[in-house]
Amino acid sequence: MNKQTIKLILAVISPMLIFSQCSLSYKIKKTPDKLIHGYVAPGFEEVKAEFIRNFTKRSENGAAFSVYYKGEKVVDLWGGYKDALSKEPWEEDTKVLVFSTTKGLAAMCLAIANSNGWLDYNEKVVTYWPEFAQNGKEDITVRQLLAHEAGLCLVDEIFTIDSLFNFDYIASVMARQKPLWEPGTQHGYHLSTMGMYMNELMRRVDPKHRSIGVFFAEEIAKPLNVQFYIGLPDTVSEEKIAKVLLPSIGHFIFNMNKMPKKMRKDLRNRKSVLAQSFSIPEKFHPNDITTHRVEMPSGNGIGDARSIAKVYSVFASGAKELNLSRETFNELTSKAAIPPFGAFDIVMGIDTYFSCGFIKPGPNFEYGTNFSSFGTPGAGGSFGFADPEKQIGYAYIMTKMGVSLINDPREVALRNTLYKCIEQLEN
Repeated sequence: MNKQTIKLILAVISPMLIFSQCSLSYKIKKTPDKLIHGYVAPGFEEVKAEFIRNFTKRSENGAAFSVYYKGEKVVDLWGGYKDALSKEPWEEDTKVLVFSTTKGLAAMCLAIANSNGWLDYNEKVVTYWPEFAQNGKEDITVRQLLAHEAGLCLVDEIFTIDSLFNFDYIASVMARQKPLWEPGTQHGYHLSTMGMYMNELMRRVDPKHRSIGVFFAEEIAKPLNVQFYIGLPDTVSEEKIAKVLLPSIGHFIFNMNKMPKKMRKDLRNRKSVLAQSFSIPEKFHPNDITTHRVEMPSGNGIGDARSIAKVYSVFASGAKELNLSRETFNELTSKAAIPPFGAFDIVMGIDTYFSCGFIKPGPNFEYGTNFSSFGTPGAGGSFGFADPEKQIGYAYIMTKMGVSLINDPREVALRNTLYKCIEQLEN
């Protein structure tokens, strides 16, 4: 790798590395029992053993893992440190920012809007948001937008994280954006912008004009008694939030060979859509209070694993507690439609499958037991999903970010072990 390539990579990832620590320096070589806590139901003991192996074999630093199975919490584990520098232990109520895992919980808000009759996935976005009809976006449907087919991955106007406090300003910026390709023909991951479009749709269709963060708090978190926030309220102390450990520069560079070929290429080109996506908005830092307090449904959700798992568990069984209609549930569990140009994601560089704001299972990302599963992974390894067939609500969150965009080895080990335990129980 030549010097020019390294400079380009650093230019792309430097916004993410402001708070970076050399995470390898804080590896837990031996995991004392006092650093691993929680509960597993009979039959799930091997899940706890795998959770411990993440610390002893896979350089885990601080993490939590929770699973609901058939409506019952069967795994609730946490361990390691919530702050690698101070060695503060991860506690039962520790929360952490989960990046794009947030998108799935935001999509649940729009699913409820669909169930309530406020939002039709097949309707044009301009029906709800007339100002959206600029620069060739008049015919984009809600379904196409939520399936990352709209070509709206970037924004022409530079703005910083604190701009997200001003919903009207952000809406005007997003409404003016011109698609990068003909909408509906292909798809590419709207890494940073998707949440802004979802948020404005929510504000437009909700009779009370609530943002996604407020809607989630009032209509999902409160009735289910979960602690997950899209926009951390002032009532939650920053002391409860774990410090994210971003990859060291060396760790990032020397693990690039694990990324898809196109992704590696795009990270060397600061003008690529992928590279530019990481700077929307500017000054996004996972350990910064401003990043925590604004509402960014694309990637600043904060919570604990059991809350994410519980919400997905409710949705895995049809979300009757939230009065979700059978028709909407069928939408969430249906197989993702593939755009005319195919499943290849022109931003991620792999085949992906999107539907109703969720990432569905596919050959590059096989999770759950069939295509009915739905969820979203987050940068660094976090992941939440629902498996309706097995009635599973699942969540893994961590402090130390890995470099795999999907299928982080720590998460995959837990997921595979979980399903082995369930298979043994069912047989």
